[in-house]
Amino acid sequence: MFQDRYPLAFKLYPYERSADQDQSIPVRHPVVVMGGGPIGLGIALDLGRQGVPVVVLDDHEGIGMGSRAICFAKRTLEIADRFGCGDAMVDKGVVWNIGKVFHDDRQVFEFNLLPEEGHKNPAFINLQQPYFERFLFEQIQAEIAKGAPIEIRGKNRVESVDPLDDHVGLTVLTPEGEYQLEADWLIGCDGASSPLRSMMGLEFDGRVFQDSFLIADIRMKAEYPTERWFWFEPHFKSGASALLHKQPDDVWRIDFQIGWDADRKEEMKEANIRKRLDAMLGDDVEYDMVWSSIYTFQCKRMESFRHGRVIFAGDSAHQVSPFGARGANSGMQDVDNLGWKLGMVVNGTAPETLIDSYSEERVYGAEENIRNSTRSTDFISPKSKVSYQFRNAILDLSSDYEFARPLVNSGRLSMPCTYDGLSLNAADDLAGPDRTRVGSPCPDAPVGSGFLLDHLGDQFVLLGLNQDVPDMQEVDGIAIKGVSLDLSNAAHELLRARYLGTEESAVYLIRPDQHVAARWPAFDADSVAQALKTACGKE
Repeated sequence: MFQDRYPLAFKLYPYERSADQDQSIPVRHPVVVMGGGPIGLGIALDLGRQGVPVVVLDDHEGIGMGSRAICFAKRTLEIADRFGCGDAMVDKGVVWNIGKVFHDDRQVFEFNLLPEEGHKNPAFINLQQPYFERFLFEQIQAEIAKGAPIEIRGKNRVESVDPLDDHVGLTVLTPEGEYQLEADWLIGCDGASSPLRSMMGLEFDGRVFQDSFLIADIRMKAEYPTERWFWFEPHFKSGASALLHKQPDDVWRIDFQIGWDADRKEEMKEANIRKRLDAMLGDDVEYDMVWSSIYTFQCKRMESFRHGRVIFAGDSAHQVSPFGARGANSGMQDVDNLGWKLGMVVNGTAPETLIDSYSEERVYGAEENIRNSTRSTDFISPKSKVSYQFRNAILDLSSDYEFARPLVNSGRLSMPCTYDGLSLNAADDLAGPDRTRVGSPCPDAPVGSGFLLDHLGDQFVLLGLNQDVPDMQEVDGIAIKGVSLDLSNAAHELLRARYLGTEESAVYLIRPDQHVAARWPAFDADSVAQALKTACGKE
């Protein structure tokens, strides 16, 4: 049934014999990616666009079954924009900004995730993960056609690894038998159960939450608005909580909280799933079952995301509950952080130690995600009488009193991480807005007929606001593109508010992942050179 609904869930990269399998000595590749999900495809696309040769090894031959992740945040769409496939995702996805929270049969409040204007991308889209992966794959095919050195090998399962000081040896199983290859760098994107992590005997520490949730994707024509609806103790009694989301193709995602002691075998019977759905939707609503699953979630992470020449990204490095859509979105932020750093290291413009900052920054991000995810889970699924009473008191108050609404936690939705106080941050000599302080992701804003982030691209940028900067310069072998903007025009009011505040001028050094590396009130060549060294891990 799933393939009828999602015909894209077919073989995209069927097994083909590689020339590496015929070699008597293992072939060495600069980068090998283990896992062909969204994070593996994303990092391959990022590196390939930089001219870095990369081989993806996947034990399947295409996109996996089931919609799994469906909620992709603005930051992920901005990353996809730089990769060249953001517009296709937004065009296919269901755009939403409004969320509503209910207790029993009462709406207690609603929220707007993007209350301000002046952004190219929406706060969120709902898009089934197979579509997301398909758009990444199609962009990889387009980049390969332009010469990007990316290869995806289906039905190539990594059986063992041998990490050495300057490379990693791999044994790979195919339908035609085993072969060996080597990688200067191996990136593990093989999911929460990560065989690679197990092969290396690495710990994955954290907390397992004692609750179960039933997911049902159904196809129906319905009058519900395109919003996120969450119920605490819903009046239709289908679970302790429930969540409703619209997806493309008239598919709806519904989550029911069914409890730790639920009989999974019984709950997964279609007749029992339909009982819950009918109680929620009404007996007169027609729908088709598309996909269903039961999950128990965990909040865990590795202590370090780098182990010599082996790097972990996405769910293989960290795992959070699905509330807040922090899984795939944080994985794409891993891609964004790692891609430019590993690209510079492989291309010889940065020291190998720059990779250590990937672990430093993304562990910081994972801790923030785990903290927010744990708080959401504890609010949704209170484990004591006192916490239950506190939760319901907050819900009762929130319908009439604004002070209580920030305490309602149906899942703090994914936001990009600001790398406060970390090692790649350089000077912050501007008394500008806090939201664009050093370490922050750049917020978008209108510029002429377009948007700021499109002007920045995916290299180091020196952004001059009411301050001229060189159009292009090279510092220590690293190219920096200059963008100078005159903000005297009233059309740039939002850009001024987000980057200048009360200041008259500013210069921002922006990293390839569009995080602020340094900022000053005026241009100074020596200060820029020093900040660039810091941002590239050269001191």
